[in-house]
Amino acid sequence: MEIREAIRARHSVRKYLDMPITGEMKEKLETLIRECNEESGLHIQLVLNDAECFRTLLAHYGWFENVNNYVAIVGSKELPDLEEKGGYYGQKIVLAAQQEGLNTCWVAGTYKKGKCRAEKAADEKIICVIAIGYGENQGTKHKSKPLAKLCSVKEEDMPGWFRNGVKGAMMAPTAMNQQKFTISLEEGEAVITAGRGPMTKIDLGIVKYNFEAASGHTCRTRH
Repeated sequence: MEIREAIRARHSVRKYLDMPITGEMKEKLETLIRECNEESGLHIQLVLNDAECFRTLLAHYGWFENVNNYVAIVGSKELPDLEEKGGYYGQKIVLAAQQEGLNTCWVAGTYKKGKCRAEKAADEKIICVIAIGYGENQGTKHKSKPLAKLCSVKEEDMPGWFRNGVKGAMMAPTAMNQQKFTISLEEGEAVITAGRGPMTKIDLGIVKYNFEAASGHTCRTRH
């Protein structure tokens, strides 16, 4: 599955089959996570066979079922742009998982932080987790704001690469589907600006990764 196809196909999935992640699939995820950590300075971890983390009332009311595996986004509190980096590299893992036939869901509040088995040093924090596994279904497409509300450039004036990036960004998951970001084109460079609200810095990283993956161009972010 090509990356832009993965962006289109990937939706949040909350119900999973009771199938473990083992063998080659486990190795591929661990290799990717190791590469992401080396590149970013984060301490992302794959946690398998841990049902306790999602045994909460909030998880129940959030319609989570059989979440036994997750990716914990962990990093030093001193790391610059910690939340944005967590979103960026977490989404890189999410889309790679989609390409391999797995399903995912970003989770910020509906899990037990105290029961999370991820290792965490004194100067580190768990930003959020990503449920991962073999979904009961492929999820459903989320509604998006109109392009004009998310981008300052008229579609007819967009270069092809920029249009691809914007469309990829519009399909990025954001907290409560709030889509609190805007995209501009400044001196030939794409700039994504975060709005105000909960989790917007994590969202900024997620949106940035989708834009870059879909466009083949790097972009700049602004808080």
